Amino acid sequence: MNSQNRIDKALSKATETKFLLIEAGAINKVAEIFKIQFPDKKAIIIADPTTYAIAGEKITKDLEKENLLGENTYILKDPNLYGDYIYVEELREHLKGKGLIIVAVGSGVINDICKRAASELETPYMVVATAASMDGYSSSGAALTNKGSKTTHPCEAPQVIVADLNIISKAPSLMTASGYVDLYAKVPAGADWILASELYDKNNPLEGIEPITEAWHTVQDGLAEALADPEGAKRGEHKAIQLLVEGLMLGGFAMQEMKEWGLGVSRPASGAEHLFSHIWEMEHHTFQGEMAKKFGIYPHKDKQSPSHGFKVGIGILATLAFYELLFQTPVENLDIEKAVENWPSLEQQNLEIEKLFKGSDILPTALKQTKSKYVSKEILREQLTKIKNNWPKIKERLQNQLISFEETVQRFKQVGAPTKPKEIGLTKEDLKLCFYKAHKLRARYTILDFAYRAGYFEDWVEHLFTKGIFK
Repeated sequence: MNSQNRIDKALSKATETKFLLIEAGAINKVAEIFKIQFPDKKAIIIADPTTYAIAGEKITKDLEKENLLGENTYILKDPNLYGDYIYVEELREHLKGKGLIIVAVGSGVINDICKRAASELETPYMVVATAASMDGYSSSGAALTNKGSKTTHPCEAPQVIVADLNIISKAPSLMTASGYVDLYAKVPAGADWILASELYDKNNPLEGIEPITEAWHTVQDGLAEALADPEGAKRGEHKAIQLLVEGLMLGGFAMQEMKEWGLGVSRPASGAEHLFSHIWEMEHHTFQGEMAKKFGIYPHKDKQSPSHGFKVGIGILATLAFYELLFQTPVENLDIEKAVENWPSLEQQNLEIEKLFKGSDILPTALKQTKSKYVSKEILREQLTKIKNNWPKIKERLQNQLISFEETVQRFKQVGAPTKPKEIGLTKEDLKLCFYKAHKLRARYTILDFAYRAGYFEDWVEHLFTKGIFK
């Protein structure tokens, strides 16, 4: 199936997005598209100073010519702008009762703020993408920090997405690298989904354990092609950028498809690798120095913040390292009764969580999510038995899905993304501790959960930081 057919098929199943245009010069069609998609409506452009200069000013003039602009452009001027719910509240209050259609001009932060604000205003919106920096354009959710906790807030995806390849190919290469890595996350996320699907029981559905659905094909079928040319993406070559943008959009459409199932919306695009990123985002991680000058994207007072994609990238490498240990482990010899006997009670896990997150705003989230995914010893025995008995088949599926740690490092270097924790301002101890924190953050079943439940977790972490990849 070619890429346009994949897009058309995905759009036909998407629950909210009705129109997607990816082409060179697409910005010239924004006014025409708006008129067709939002008849008898007026627009308001939301941008930051940079995205207004890149695309917002041109769109403003075009909408004005067609008498489609309802109010002057609203520019979010905070130099430290990031995905915080306070900006949603600010925008929502500004637009309340005006009946205007938001035209978001930007990438991750702008899109997430506009997406949630539009949802709370119960109105559709449109986004004009300015960089291939993340997969959230088309997803049914906005990744926002609210009172210190980074969560994906449920909300409707944009009705219309326009991506001009001329603009996106000229975006800073670091933003493209970030998007490439965010798309790459679908590789280990797919492995986590395979692992979870082996435990799915339609007669006893458990939180965080979902079956593989048609959404799998939406995100996975064209993934290898979209990731095939990291060097071309770095150089801004239109073909590589087009495939990257398509892959990112398809990931969001897959999340929309999952919404119909009432399942974890971001399962097709997010696994253990994103949990690492979420921890560092919720801890408001910033850094300084030479690496910050090289890989820092977002200014934060006198420091820099690595992009979402770059934090995910280190999470990808951590997750792949765990999978490589899994493949070296004789799971067919797993002592299930020993694992069941050693299974920590919820009270014991809560004590572990309180130690990990003492004094942190993350603590309530970790306690709630761990309680949601906690299983009895009987269910644990059933789960481990399923994996042990079917291990040869599961192992083959996982190996066919994954790309090796070594090759992943090479591709990240080619696209210009960080490959070591220190390159985003983290120590090896930070990364080691994050294995424990990430495991407690979400109910979604991942390789971290299998390792913890099978009794491998601590040994694997120690191996990685004494004899293995991160020593």
